[in-house]
Amino acid sequence: MGVVGETVGRARYTYRLRVSVTARVGLEGEWGRCRWLWNECVARAKRAHAEGENCGPARLDQMLTRARAVTPWLAEGASVPQQQIIRDFAASRSKALKDIKNRLPLKRRAGMPRHKKRRGSDPSLNYTRRGFRLRDGRLHLAGGIVLTVVWSRPLPAEPSSVRVYRDPVGHWYASFVVPAPPQPLPPTGAVIGIDWGVRETATTTSDSHDLPHARHGLRAQQKLSRYDRMMARRKPKKGQTASKGYREAKRWRAKTYARIARQRQDTARKWAKKVVRDHDVIAVEDFRPKFLAHTSMARKAADAAIGATKRALLEMGRKHGRDVRLVHPAHTTMDCARCGARTKHALPLSERTYTCTACGAVSPRDKNSARVMLLRAGLDPAGVEGTRPSGAPLREAA
Repeated sequence: MGVVGETVGRARYTYRLRVSVTARVGLEGEWGRCRWLWNECVARAKRAHAEGENCGPARLDQMLTRARAVTPWLAEGASVPQQQIIRDFAASRSKALKDIKNRLPLKRRAGMPRHKKRRGSDPSLNYTRRGFRLRDGRLHLAGGIVLTVVWSRPLPAEPSSVRVYRDPVGHWYASFVVPAPPQPLPPTGAVIGIDWGVRETATTTSDSHDLPHARHGLRAQQKLSRYDRMMARRKPKKGQTASKGYREAKRWRAKTYARIARQRQDTARKWAKKVVRDHDVIAVEDFRPKFLAHTSMARKAADAAIGATKRALLEMGRKHGRDVRLVHPAHTTMDCARCGARTKHALPLSERTYTCTACGAVSPRDKNSARVMLLRAGLDPAGVEGTRPSGAPLREAA
């Protein structure tokens, strides 16, 4: 069980950019140099792995210094985004090695981690504080690149870094990282347990705070299927340039997916704000929906956006200083929230009612799991619907 405390964190504020032709050429040139460096880091890491040597950030920094000294094309670009792409590579390599060590058997732990290819990736450039300036409402990047920012809202503090990137639709954005101190809300004296699911995205111990499946992707499926057929008919042969119709269909498809992502994010943030505003302590299932990608519920689970909703709840709880407790999800559908007894066999998904053979308690399956979250988080679910109060009562928000 983990606790998201009241520490001072960081937040991202993202703004649309108006990019001129000159600025676009400059950004794409910087991305070309960073992409070359990424590929060079992959080659150096493979060589070091084969020779049994260490390939840490210090050696990669030395490689960058030597490469800029002998390669005029690389030296023409700013050094800040090039250094940051090396930092990103080192971080991804460290994470991959850690995953290999934790997940694979001992005899296979010495394998070389795979890295994401950058050939088809959209440009994404990271700049630290010494690599950018905000002057007269414009963003000045190292290398003489000037961008116009669409200030939809003011920045709350001085940014420490910025990421300039292009989305699949072709729009450019600037994502600033700023310090985000907690903004405490008044106490309510209420607690809530949250269980994730596919039929309903979130089932809670409070009926008024349940999050039904929004089905944003299902509503747009007709458009997506149409664009997929258009792309399939106009797909260019290998080695040929894509036609205008294919590029337009691809762009329409990307715009539809971006709209769905915004709808999911908006639904998740509004629900998270409501939950955080009405409760002091939140016990939430530490659910990892990745394994659902290999099941028959993959499409519906992806449309539910459990991961994005959980992330929005954690961020909102940290922002407003609430006590958010992550609960291990093992056997939450098998335990009884009233007496704590565990069934001998896991309940099939078709069985939506939980019946305890020890105490005879009967309740909806997901509601019982939500109450189990409170018990595992060390909270007394007294006053929660379907349970008998014991000890000092805790109010459950309606």
